[in-house]
Amino acid sequence: MSVQIAIPVPSSGDAEYNQRSLPPYLAALQAAGATPVVVPLDERQDRVAEVLAGTQGILLPGSRYDIDPQRFGEDPIPECGEADPARTAVDELMLQDAFNLHKPILGICHGAQGLNVWCNGSLVQHLTTGVNHSPGRQVAEAHPVHLAEGSRLVGILPSSEPAEPKVNSSHHQAVRVAGDNLRVVATSPGDGVIEAVELNSPDHFVLGVQWHPERTYAESAFSRAIFSAFIEAAEGWVPRRIEADLDRRELAK
Repeated sequence: MSVQIAIPVPSSGDAEYNQRSLPPYLAALQAAGATPVVVPLDERQDRVAEVLAGTQGILLPGSRYDIDPQRFGEDPIPECGEADPARTAVDELMLQDAFNLHKPILGICHGAQGLNVWCNGSLVQHLTTGVNHSPGRQVAEAHPVHLAEGSRLVGILPSSEPAEPKVNSSHHQAVRVAGDNLRVVATSPGDGVIEAVELNSPDHFVLGVQWHPERTYAESAFSRAIFSAFIEAAEGWVPRRIEADLDRRELAK
């Protein structure tokens, strides 16, 4: 039986966007050997918890909405778009569950930004650099990314790929300051924009990428490797015993 990966509906207010954007995530998960479990954004918290109890990892997808800057202590600037409170609420439930139980996490674009803010990081509300980070969905290789030595992400990169692989790009917000215990592991060499973060933990797979590997799954070995590593982590996931951790902390006092 394949592992089950929870993925929220991308947005609460744009059915057309959901119909266009969700299928590539589901197809990539299935091609990598997992069973996607779509989480509606209008479910009660207890029902979301029930759904998450049967999953072994979470994937936070992109969205047409922006992250609310008030979540990281800033007032929105005019270029900042509308937020999606329903998506935020479900993402936070999923992140809490995954961090409590050490479930693998893959955040993509908006999902990576949400992960970073949930970990007390901040975002650039609107990019204004010499690199075009929103060239359109049809551009498969928008710009290269420089990967950090010794990172989980550089270890995922297939040997057949260049050291600075090219990725697609479809965003106007980005990570400004990495969140608690998150490490910057990819940047855009042309302007220094942060393109990926991962948890500084060898035994908990938590990766957020600013690009969209689900869109290039068929043609990109790097994209396939990202999903394969995520699913492999989910297949090896063992629930963390929170009670045991608490007992060890008590004994250490």
